Amino acid sequence: MRVLIVNTAERTGGAAIAANRLMHALNHNGVETRMLVRDRKTDAPEVVNIPQSLRLKANFLWERGVIWLANGLKKQGIFQVDIANAGTDITAMPEFQWADVIHLHWVNQGFLSLNDLERILTSGKPVVVTMHDQWYFTGICHYSGGCDKYQTQCQHCPMLKGGGTWDVTQRVFDRKRAMYQGRNLTFVGCSRWMADMARQSRLTQGHTVTNIPNAIDTDVFKPIDKQEARRRHNLPLDKKLLLFGAQRITDERKGFRFLVEACEHIKMHHPTLPDRLGIVVLGGDAQSVKEALPLPVYSVGYLNNEKEIAELYNAADLFVTPSLQDNLPNTIVEAMSCGVPCVGFNVGGIPEMITHRQDGYVADYCDSIDFAQGIAWCLDEQRQPALSAAARAAAVATYSEQAAARRYQAIYQLALTDH
Repeated sequence: MRVLIVNTAERTGGAAIAANRLMHALNHNGVETRMLVRDRKTDAPEVVNIPQSLRLKANFLWERGVIWLANGLKKQGIFQVDIANAGTDITAMPEFQWADVIHLHWVNQGFLSLNDLERILTSGKPVVVTMHDQWYFTGICHYSGGCDKYQTQCQHCPMLKGGGTWDVTQRVFDRKRAMYQGRNLTFVGCSRWMADMARQSRLTQGHTVTNIPNAIDTDVFKPIDKQEARRRHNLPLDKKLLLFGAQRITDERKGFRFLVEACEHIKMHHPTLPDRLGIVVLGGDAQSVKEALPLPVYSVGYLNNEKEIAELYNAADLFVTPSLQDNLPNTIVEAMSCGVPCVGFNVGGIPEMITHRQDGYVADYCDSIDFAQGIAWCLDEQRQPALSAAARAAAVATYSEQAAARRYQAIYQLALTDH
């Protein structure tokens, strides 16, 4: 069996990391797998990029320009949606012809257009789609917030501020519906939460929808000596450290303001904690949030090396993720695999990952006081060893490469049989 994984980027972003890990997991478990990307970062022989040209940049700018017009000439929120009006035909590439199964992941921002997706679906090859967000079963948005129009008919998207009679949302939704109809398609959510929402969409009716958690190399993300990990990253040895990370810290969906409020509550109501507490911030825009937090901040910016990232998790006592809407964050899986408990809100796939008061704490949604209580609860000296052991055990049992590879193999085989 030969599988082609298709994703916009090789290494940048959560979907790229998950797709890349799955490729390695499948190859390690006897499924010949390659990865086709637009943005290649390494010289790995199993990763191939589409032909590079100025057209790729033009595709990206053209799509953003149309969204900008539909958004009433406003920049705000234009990366929350994708209309897939420009892209690259990959069906003639040798890697596409080589594959028995095409496995689509995150293919937006000018990589594949709706026309390109239709060519893939009409190629005769079975297609598996992993949903890292909602885009495959909504009109144009990646996360719908409180909107449920995708269940019947996306139109007049609340994320676009432009209004007017030209409804790009409805046009894309109708195009997807026609494109999916009668095709050999399997949709996979990284979380039960994502799969449950997908099943309610008008677009997925008649198709298989299931869920498989993202894979992780539990031999890389594993517990190591905490003091040594801190020395390697120049972090204080005498503090309790919280770790907060995101590709873009200032993304409103990541809920940074709730972390600020939680830290302020800790400072006021847990007087023994603040003097021995610090926050490590990992990701883009990390420096810009330093002044907002009422506790010492240690900014590390971006890290691309998985070994270094695993060291950083091990340097922390607790991983905090106040996301307001999320699928199955790689960060929680990585932290747990390193034996680091997590605190997150009861939203999306997060409560599927953290078992409340067993390997972490699930706080009431958007409740910064409960989030603060969760931080204090998890940092209890007597409680920490059991939380750490439970987090590691849960990660190994659920997110190992072998577990994910076996489940995807079964889906590929079924797709080929039904073909």
